[in-house]
Amino acid sequence: MLEVFVVTLREGIEAFLIVAIALAILRKDGRAALASAVHAGAALAVAASVALGVFLAGYAMQPLWESVLAATAAVLVLSMVIYMLRHARHMRTDISNRLQGVTHAPGAGAWVGVFLFTLLMITREGMEAAFVVGSLAGERAGAALIGGALAGIAAAAALAWAWSRYGHRVNLGLFFQVTSIFLVLFSVQLLIYAFHEATEAGVLPIDNAYWHIATEPYGPEGPYGQWLTFGLVVVPLAWLIASRLRGLRAKRAGALRTA
Repeated sequence: MLEVFVVTLREGIEAFLIVAIALAILRKDGRAALASAVHAGAALAVAASVALGVFLAGYAMQPLWESVLAATAAVLVLSMVIYMLRHARHMRTDISNRLQGVTHAPGAGAWVGVFLFTLLMITREGMEAAFVVGSLAGERAGAALIGGALAGIAAAAALAWAWSRYGHRVNLGLFFQVTSIFLVLFSVQLLIYAFHEATEAGVLPIDNAYWHIATEPYGPEGPYGQWLTFGLVVVPLAWLIASRLRGLRAKRAGALRTA
């Protein structure tokens, strides 16, 4: 449940911010009439992502598909982390530049352009979450997956609302740093799981039986796997505490210099 919660929280934050920024830019440019295109694109993207997650979960009980889904999810999660660490600071500018091109189209073309822009941007986030949920469906109870996803989306909506209203108080940079650490560790867990399931399916050009047994302790229920799951919580929390302490020291140093 924790993994699904963090992934849907992270993806939800990005999706909500995309919608909020797009709506703000349209209002600022006097194109508020195109807001319906943002809403329609977001709604269709969410529906498509849910459908993809349900579809992928149907294949999650087969070792080969479990391996493929887990490896794909790991690659998507890592690419998401790299992309956000590079572009998070410029998200508003990037979205503004892309919207500029589509809103200047005449008549219905502007509405379609904004709709497709929103659909593609949010579907990208939703697909990453769908692959993660699909890859975990074979080893997690359905109630835990649904509960984690709903809790993550609710928390993302609350944080996005707080950012839009109290943006100067919400440190999104630190949020993306902490969740990035979690997601990198989670990707390692997914890759181990993908390798383990691939050996069970017997598709690798190695001694599959030996490596299947050898990697069993590193699975989610194995002793080393449980330590890795524990690290998913401890390492990001330690980073958060260290960042907070660094900030307090910097404030004290600044106060001493100005005193």
